[in-house]
Amino acid sequence: MEFDITTIPLKFRRFLAVLRARNIEFIRDKSSLGWNVLMPVLLIAGMAFAFSEPEREMFKVAVYGEQATSNFYQTRYVQFIPVSELEDSISKVERHQVDMLLDTQQQRFWINDSSPNGYLLERLLSASDLDHYQKGTVSGKAIRYVDWLLPGILGMNMMFSALFGVGYVIVRYRKNGMLKRLKATPLTPFEFLSAQVFSRMWLILSISIVVFMGTNLFLDFTMNGSYLSLLLVFALGSMCMISLGLLSASRIASEELAGGILNLLTWPMIFLSGVWFSLEGSPESLQQFALLLPLTHVIDATRAIMLDGAGLLELSDHILVLSLLTVLFLFIGSRYFRWE
Repeated sequence: MEFDITTIPLKFRRFLAVLRARNIEFIRDKSSLGWNVLMPVLLIAGMAFAFSEPEREMFKVAVYGEQATSNFYQTRYVQFIPVSELEDSISKVERHQVDMLLDTQQQRFWINDSSPNGYLLERLLSASDLDHYQKGTVSGKAIRYVDWLLPGILGMNMMFSALFGVGYVIVRYRKNGMLKRLKATPLTPFEFLSAQVFSRMWLILSISIVVFMGTNLFLDFTMNGSYLSLLLVFALGSMCMISLGLLSASRIASEELAGGILNLLTWPMIFLSGVWFSLEGSPESLQQFALLLPLTHVIDATRAIMLDGAGLLELSDHILVLSLLTVLFLFIGSRYFRWE
């Protein structure tokens, strides 16, 4: 018995026709198909390399001085990190980069009272042979986890808005022929890309300001630095991210391939730029790789302003890296930009 397609309702037939055409289009796009297979493999391999320890540590304890013989140091799932600077390590406890600091010379320890990990480690310490250690008080206002987390959330939101909000638009312009029509005008690629950068930047900054001010009314974030410095860092970070989005879409005509490349750019930054957790104690090679990511410099500079009260001069390294990356991305993007 043969199947009669005319028995299917017209609306459903149109749906099936579009579905079939879209599937064929995707399968015939070999680059997009290959990327959608390759990208998850690369992501899984990268995460496996970053977190490949047989027993993943749940807690980070900084140790100032020599580690004496103690059963506390044999605690499983606790990573003990030797440090050479006491004051700098106390700041890391405030910013939740480490959960506890042990000073073996003065037999004292520090935790952040708002840290659940710190509370658990204090209980473990009191049950060990180091129960005589005195609890040290952190000078200044205690940094809550939400204060440490806010720069990461704002930076991540800026990253997604810049990369996907610009990359997909450029690809769509190229796909529907709008860029081909612009090619007939005196407009240069650099002028076009620069206009895209500033157009998107004011939108990102406006959204970030609204989110910051709105949430600050309820959470009262710690702000020890200058709001102007914070705005300048976010403006420079936005330009850098937008330039990266334009570079990634400078020659791509497939939205599926653009999505794969943008995912490859965003996911490493989400996990390695300090959005959710600190890389303190992770392999040195991983920390050095994180410094190549623009989001790392945006978040580190923002946290330094908000939590440490750092000025622009103290952030010169981050500002220089973001500026150089912006110029590099715009130069390469305009050099290899394809209208059609």
